[in-house]
Amino acid sequence: MDILTKIVHHKRAEVKSKAQLISLSDLKKLNLYKRDPVSLSQLLKQNENLPIIAEFKRRSPSKSIINQSMSVNDVANAYQNSKFTGMSVLTDQHFFGGSLEDLLQARVHFKQAILRKDFTIKSYQIHEAKAFGADVILLIAAVLDLNHLKEFTEIAQDLGLEVLVEVHSQNDLDKALQVNAELIGINNRNLKTFEVDLEHSLKLAEQLPKHQIRISESGISKPETINSLKTKGFNGFLIGEQFMKAQPEDFLTQLHQFTKKIKS
Repeated sequence: MDILTKIVHHKRAEVKSKAQLISLSDLKKLNLYKRDPVSLSQLLKQNENLPIIAEFKRRSPSKSIINQSMSVNDVANAYQNSKFTGMSVLTDQHFFGGSLEDLLQARVHFKQAILRKDFTIKSYQIHEAKAFGADVILLIAAVLDLNHLKEFTEIAQDLGLEVLVEVHSQNDLDKALQVNAELIGINNRNLKTFEVDLEHSLKLAEQLPKHQIRISESGISKPETINSLKTKGFNGFLIGEQFMKAQPEDFLTQLHQFTKKIKS
């Protein structure tokens, strides 16, 4: 059983349990459910901030512990001060050490668009994302069939949320192009092997319509990579581990050096 299959298998039981603890009607009563979400796609088009969606992630199946000492409050503040367009918060607990509480805390400190990054397999999770302060949800094309991809996209958009459809293969891309998602993310990392292949991603990107907002995800560790991908038509860049793997005393210095090279 590959990593993605293991995660989805566990997620089914997890979501069923959570829905029994907090009903859908209870989620809709939470204050953040009533807020107007921030548009990530519009922020990227305005080009007023750095086109980076920087992640808060404690650990991953491929790298084990990444950073257990940094607080989400400190990281969100640093990302806000760095003028990043978006922040990604990994809320999967079992495999990534995240939580919905992380999303709540990030919402207090980060004022731009927040992506709730998780493995969405049930519509309940979309309402959950809305109730805990997300602006964008992630839908992984490799996890969902076309009908569910369309259904979940429509539910999210009805709630005012934007959708980032993540693709890894030609089959994923074919499905993604059939839904009206605001954003398509091309993951440079194979979720089954966790290997990174930028060339494969570029070949997929060439098939996207010119007007489509495209995000390059994973495996981005150098400012030079971002500057190069910009010339290939990418609008935004999701950086998962590069910042989080820094030691707390080096975190702000690394952020400053990284962003300075992008601006130059």
